[in-house]
Amino acid sequence: MNRITNYILSTIALIITALPSSAQIKQAPFKVPAYEKFTLSNGLTVYLMEQHEVPVISVSAILPAGAIYDGSSSGLASLTASGLQYGTKSYSKTKIEEELDFIGASLNTFASKESAGLSSKFASKDAGKVLPILKEVLIDPIFDKDEFEKERKRVLTSLDQAKQSPRNVIASYWDKFVYGDHVYGNPLTGSPATVGKFTVEDLKNFYSSNYSPKGAAIAIAGDFNSKEMRTRIESLFGAWKNNGTAQANLAAQNVPAIPSARILLVNKEDARETTFLIGGLGIRRDNPDFVAIDVVNTVFGGRFTSWLNDELRVNSGLTYGANSRFTPLKNSGTFAISTFTANKTTEATIDKALQVLDSLHKKGFSDKTLASAKNYVKGQFPPRYETAGQLAGLLTQMFWYGFDESFINNFEKNVDGLTAAKSKEIINKYFPKDKLQFVVIGKSEEIKKITEKYGPVVTKEIKADGF
Repeated sequence: MNRITNYILSTIALIITALPSSAQIKQAPFKVPAYEKFTLSNGLTVYLMEQHEVPVISVSAILPAGAIYDGSSSGLASLTASGLQYGTKSYSKTKIEEELDFIGASLNTFASKESAGLSSKFASKDAGKVLPILKEVLIDPIFDKDEFEKERKRVLTSLDQAKQSPRNVIASYWDKFVYGDHVYGNPLTGSPATVGKFTVEDLKNFYSSNYSPKGAAIAIAGDFNSKEMRTRIESLFGAWKNNGTAQANLAAQNVPAIPSARILLVNKEDARETTFLIGGLGIRRDNPDFVAIDVVNTVFGGRFTSWLNDELRVNSGLTYGANSRFTPLKNSGTFAISTFTANKTTEATIDKALQVLDSLHKKGFSDKTLASAKNYVKGQFPPRYETAGQLAGLLTQMFWYGFDESFINNFEKNVDGLTAAKSKEIINKYFPKDKLQFVVIGKSEEIKKITEKYGPVVTKEIKADGF
């Protein structure tokens, strides 16, 4: 037995010795898998990407039907997107759920600031059953009145509950404060005053005005034959008619410049913590420095070992976590430092966050720090695009924001190309240090005098309707 064991161990050792060392192994950069792109006669853009590793198909659809089209009826885009599943010409809501649940398929419809979307995942053998349902959800929804009333009541309840937690609503206050009257300031969720007035006819009208194949895209990734899938998609979606009116590009209007530092203080009388965002306008999604900005922000506030988290959490114990983020859209975007702290440490926490931002501008960072951030960003990148669902989502994002596969294929090269000198330029250009905007949610009685030292203060009550 000992001789057998020794033989096995010797063989394993020889195999290990023959293998290349980790230094010799260089993983090839991630590339976007091959895909087909075409446009139907009605204007619908279609992407097909075959992935045969797993017998699963994922679908992602995107349409210009987000909150920017709500007008004064905030929350309408979100409710309409949910309402796509209230029933269709051939399927009741219950029937849709039963059909999909029985085969383990998923379906989600949703709206965002700019767009509405659909995502679905199912076994490739069930494509013939699921795709007709997805087609009807997008093209033939009936917006059942009873189902709408149930959803409207649920939304009203969730809106009331959301304001119990500042972290759930601070982003809506932030967008409205920074963007002002621009459509990017429209809150996705709406408010009790707006949602409470909606009727099912409002959803039908929003759908008729904004859901159309022109300007929309559908991406399918997974285990299928592209020729057969193309025939299916042309048959299912080719008859989808445009609504006949050209949709205005509401988000293209200029976002007002920010003339000076300002503070919005949202009073929450029972708050024991202060939650805040500090920043200003950021970048568009098509910014040519997008990758470099991501690397620099990784150092500043984009990972657990970031400067912000180290100083505010690890070194000072002022908070359980702090971060910074850029939120890019098609035509604008924001940048914000985000954290929370106990009422009594509000001033110390805000000051510390501003000190870290000031240090970023004055000192920049070393080659060693930059190398660490590059490795982190490159390591986080490929896992974003491992599944068919992630790849389908990538294709619709490419369509929506107007970038092609070169952004993905050259990602590692662009990360590696960032120098310390270039990072300093990025900091100076994109990380705001003057005319900062503050949105602070907390107990006004205890923190208003603190906030006044950073600029003129506007106060709102968190119990007041809207943002």
